[in-house]
Amino acid sequence: MAIQRMDNVGIVVEDMDAAVAFFVELGMELEGRGEVQGGFADQCTGLDGVHCDIAMLRTPDGHSQLELAKYRSPAAISAGPRNRPHNIVGTHRVMFAVDDIKDTVARLRPHGAELVGEIARFEDVYLLCYLRGPEGIIVGLAEQLR
Repeated sequence: MAIQRMDNVGIVVEDMDAAVAFFVELGMELEGRGEVQGGFADQCTGLDGVHCDIAMLRTPDGHSQLELAKYRSPAAISAGPRNRPHNIVGTHRVMFAVDDIKDTVARLRPHGAELVGEIARFEDVYLLCYLRGPEGIIVGLAEQLR
């Protein structure tokens, strides 16, 4: 049996409101917010006493979702500095296709976004960049040129 689809990407955050604002400004749509707790959450995560706030966001095309989670208990554990370099083993980045990369970067700056490198051109096909958003999350942006 093959997978049906990728359902969502989950990211643990400390400042839920800042993270939601960042991804809404990027162009995602907030589907809803809620709380998760109880036996099923403990079973699924392998943790005891899970209680977290979640926010579900979706891309405008409706095909991809992002789940943000803020743990009330057990407390979230820091994975190290938030300005970690791009080549750390584990989650690499979340990439989004955008209409106008320069405009998107400008709109995200007031929400704490900082370019990791520069906006780069890949041949005559894409403009690409990585930026660091809330919680140190690296977000990739790609603007197709043709």
